[in-house]
Amino acid sequence: MKVRNNTRQSNCSRRDFLKLAGRGTAALAFFGTVGQSLKARNNKPTKRNIVFVLSDDHRYDFMRFIKGSPEFLETPNMDRMAQQGAHLVNAFVSTSLCSPSRASILTGQYMHHHRIVDNQRPEPKGTVFFPQYLQQAGYQTAFVGKWHMGHEHDAPRPGFDHWASFKGQGAYFNPTLNINNKHRQFEGYTTDVLTDQAIEWLKDGRDTNRPFFLYLSFKAVHYPFQPANRHQGRYAKAEVKRPETMANTERNYQTQPHWVRERRYSIHGIDHMETGQYDNDPVPSFDDLYRQYCETVHGLDENLGRVLNYLDQTGLSKSTLVVYMGDNGFALGEHGFYDKRDAFEESIRVPMLAYAPGMIEPGTKVTQMVQNIDIAPTLLAAAGVRPPKAAKMDGQSFLGLLRSKLIPWRDHILYEYYWEWNFPATPTVFAIRGERYKYIFYQGVWDHDGFYDLKTDPHERHNLINVPAYRERIEEMKKQLFDELEVGGGLDIPVRRPLGERLDQRKNKR
Repeated sequence: MKVRNNTRQSNCSRRDFLKLAGRGTAALAFFGTVGQSLKARNNKPTKRNIVFVLSDDHRYDFMRFIKGSPEFLETPNMDRMAQQGAHLVNAFVSTSLCSPSRASILTGQYMHHHRIVDNQRPEPKGTVFFPQYLQQAGYQTAFVGKWHMGHEHDAPRPGFDHWASFKGQGAYFNPTLNINNKHRQFEGYTTDVLTDQAIEWLKDGRDTNRPFFLYLSFKAVHYPFQPANRHQGRYAKAEVKRPETMANTERNYQTQPHWVRERRYSIHGIDHMETGQYDNDPVPSFDDLYRQYCETVHGLDENLGRVLNYLDQTGLSKSTLVVYMGDNGFALGEHGFYDKRDAFEESIRVPMLAYAPGMIEPGTKVTQMVQNIDIAPTLLAAAGVRPPKAAKMDGQSFLGLLRSKLIPWRDHILYEYYWEWNFPATPTVFAIRGERYKYIFYQGVWDHDGFYDLKTDPHERHNLINVPAYRERIEEMKKQLFDELEVGGGLDIPVRRPLGERLDQRKNKR
């Protein structure tokens, strides 16, 4: 494992670093963290409160402060988190699909370990979620929002003292919530309602003598994108800039795997969308879809700001770590897609921000590659809790990176996605992504794999898999990918009984 320096200067001495290095990776993973507790002014140990906010399908670059974000998009609260806290520039998921990604967040494990492989089924019995360890350490815990592991029930899950959720995808308006096993319907926009519930619990529902963990999980901005009534049409006249790889041209597809072009005509493809006027397909035009996505992101940002403002106004922010992220990325025209699942950058990269006045220096930029599997160990580290070995977490704490410490870190990430019976257009995908190069292996299709130079080709337009000059590097990355998957048990792909609706109607080419 290589050590990657943060963008800020480390405060540790070389002697201290080497001393910890001799104790192994476990000790180093916690170097620079709060340890078992934070010290209050009276020197009595106090545990940091934690608020984790998760959105759905929010892509990494749709935040106004990021270069390349739509110029008309307004995200003042995400911008503020980056300015006053930390922006984790290179945040990724290990699987770009709602349920598996959420399971990886809650367990700290890859999909091949937690075995939640699609959106159709609930988590296996006996699955342990990291908030259970927080409960054991004295934390009061609450879950508010979209659980989305299985569609059939909204009953409280282990690890949470307070529960407010709904079945499956839920609805954007007038949701019915299961609040501690009592159902109640609310009027209004779901993003607003969930924020109301979260703030209400912070204000009146918790024991103020105990540290707390709040998991606020929004439905937004999941497709079909529906903004609040107050934001409907806010960007109706905004210019939509279509991505370079959206055009159905030979230049865009001459080196890509065949399945990539064919996916344009599937339920998640642009050419499927654009024929809607001829066959009564309800999918909107691309420009309308894009604008509605942005309007929904704006409403999400607005409610994130409500949470931050409450913490600031009550003084809780001084003792609280707030982490915001998306559960997976989302293509908006890239390669002819409007979805996720694949291993292109728009799919696997997510927004991630952290805010903790007095703990995180304003304007911190973390450039190391972090993943959803790192959330559980990081938040446990912030609470001074070490997960037991039985937790078998694949991720590691990046708390030291948030505090501008020098800690050993990975120089690549692994990605996996298993073919779904419900959405058959995307094959099984395994990928390894380094700081410059990415290798993608496609399982179960007669096609060629992918290899991209992200420095010279950030839009992944040119697949270099058959270029002789890269043959040695490709073989090295392929071997590394399968070596790591094999050691970790990632080559044992589970097959599930077909369940749910199958959306396999591919449009004909025009």
